[in-house]
Amino acid sequence: MDNATQLERETRERETRGLVLGFIGIACFSASLPFTRVAVREFGVIFPSFGRAVIAAVLAAVILRVTRTPLPGRHLWGRFAMVIGGVVVGFPGFTGLALQHAPAGHGSVVIGLLPAATAGWSVVRTGARPSARYWAFAALGAGAIVVLTIARGTADVALGDLYLLGAIACAAVGYTEGAVISREIGGWQTISWAVVFGLPVTVPLTLIGLGPVGFDEPMTAWIGLAYLGAVSMFLGFFAWYAGLAMGGIARVSQIQLLQPMLSLVWATLFLHEHLDLLIVVVAVVVLASVAGSRRSAIA
Repeated sequence: MDNATQLERETRERETRGLVLGFIGIACFSASLPFTRVAVREFGVIFPSFGRAVIAAVLAAVILRVTRTPLPGRHLWGRFAMVIGGVVVGFPGFTGLALQHAPAGHGSVVIGLLPAATAGWSVVRTGARPSARYWAFAALGAGAIVVLTIARGTADVALGDLYLLGAIACAAVGYTEGAVISREIGGWQTISWAVVFGLPVTVPLTLIGLGPVGFDEPMTAWIGLAYLGAVSMFLGFFAWYAGLAMGGIARVSQIQLLQPMLSLVWATLFLHEHLDLLIVVVAVVVLASVAGSRRSAIA
């Protein structure tokens, strides 16, 4: 085996590992909207939107202390600010607002536009150049999500949809910047420092949101909040940022197209929202989109 063939094989294996890690991350994220819907319904928007970040920060502080992880270099602080604004504050805040106006299933479908947004921002920030074939498959997956949205009677741009678009924009920035940082310091270190650095923002907001909480809310709401903090805001990013850094932001971000389908399953199981045949058909199209983009060139 010549050096070029060996290098190509190693690159392909690295991309495959990145995709596997990306899927694990998305699986962790997939129940976020249904659990957010439950938490927002019981606690209001502010407490669960930012309390999850405080929970994640407590876990992160323990791990960083035990492992004696050094403080990131100053040259990364600007990127960390974008991660905090994107996935620690912006995305949870906007999704919490959105799910006051829309069911979790609807929100999950609209969030399906996130892969295209992430790939687009990665082009701006990292100089990646996906091929026309890649964009074609990305458009196929995103188009399937849009068709599903229209078919479900949610084509109108309601207030909830505007909030969801804000969430998508925030997540695209936070995912990309976090992946770039992860290449230098590692995936779990990136999200750990991000939620810790975000405490001066998230703690005051959580305390403000704590005011209306009566502590007599159903156990399901507290379980949902615990999931959002420990899994969605923290552990899921271990795999997600590592996968983005390892397999490439534009390529691995397409795994996000599976998230709406998984979220709809959780919404059906936990919230008894309807799962119809059209969703299954769209899931097949989305899987084809992911498979196609996997084989497309990215310079």
